[in-house]
Amino acid sequence: MPDESSRQKAEDHYYAALDLVSDGDHERALAEYEKSLAADPAFTEAMHGMARALQDLNRLDEAITIAKRIAELDPDDVLAHTSLSVLYQKKGMIPEAEEEGNKARILGWKQQLKKE
Repeated sequence: MPDESSRQKAEDHYYAALDLVSDGDHERALAEYEKSLAADPAFTEAMHGMARALQDLNRLDEAITIAKRIAELDPDDVLAHTSLSVLYQKKGMIPEAEEEGNKARILGWKQQLKKE
């Protein structure tokens, strides 16, 4: 678990990356996401952002690697499996895309049942 200053540094870089993404500067955003993860290697929000920036840059294999890492760290992360489904679909890997989409749906249902 990162200390408070490491988490704050990770969040600062994460928010800087979000600003860069909104400006359309995905390359510089990636650098900020990397700094965020250097401060807190388990900061999945930064990983989600990084995966999306890589997707937008059509660096699909790298995005898949990041999304898989999120799913390893948090197997119940619906967005990780949804991202993997989208990335696999973009690569034409339809069976893999369908499998990840199903995982995301099942996790979503489980989470919904817990709330009820």
